[in-house]
Amino acid sequence: MRTMLCLALICCINAVNAQFTENPTTDIQFTKSKRTEFKSKKSLFTKRIVPVALITSGFLLSTSVFEKSLQKDIRNAVGDDFYLNLDDYTRYAPVVELYAADILGAESKNHWFDQTKNLIISSIISNGATALLKKEVHKYRPGNSTHANSFPSGHTTTAFTTATVLYEEFKNTHPMLAYSGYVFAIATGGLRMINNAHYLSDVLVGAGIGILSVRLVYHFEHLIQWNPFKKLDGIAFAPQYNDNGLGFYFSKTF
Repeated sequence: MRTMLCLALICCINAVNAQFTENPTTDIQFTKSKRTEFKSKKSLFTKRIVPVALITSGFLLSTSVFEKSLQKDIRNAVGDDFYLNLDDYTRYAPVVELYAADILGAESKNHWFDQTKNLIISSIISNGATALLKKEVHKYRPGNSTHANSFPSGHTTTAFTTATVLYEEFKNTHPMLAYSGYVFAIATGGLRMINNAHYLSDVLVGAGIGILSVRLVYHFEHLIQWNPFKKLDGIAFAPQYNDNGLGFYFSKTF
């Protein structure tokens, strides 16, 4: 079952690379655009190889002697009583960065409504895939836990989903901001292992699913271009998260 799920994920990944053109390309058009097309294909391959490598590595390492030994070494290093719930918050840090940058006027790829739309759709896909795998794989968490929902890590999936949305929005205008989300995502995955909540394979697959889901949504975002706020100026909207639950920030400049 685990192998079949892995193959299904890779088949979905290959579908992302499908390219469509409305009109046939003439010889002149091909000559002018062959360099651009080469760069585009290379870029798509680069975007695919990272999440594929993460997911494949995670499936191969799952339940291996190596990851069990690694997890034991990590806990011996920090102590069996160590627990830091910072990972409950770092997974949402890229979202805070995203909307803070919008409020401060940083140039991004999309309008704030499109950012929110892409974030929500990406989260539904990534969390849905993670929930399905948790149910089907039925892998127990570290530390003699009775909870069989270890594979993959939901915290890590969320962290890399939010980090990749931040990256897609600011990679061309503010590279340091774009990459900063991955610092929080990697920290989240690391803390899940240090807290003895997940194995290495759980974190790797969660990261791959998060990245891939966002890449899929942004690849096909031209199909979901509806935005009722795009022509309205002076409006800012952003979801907010705290210990008491989920809320929203809204402002209108007159």
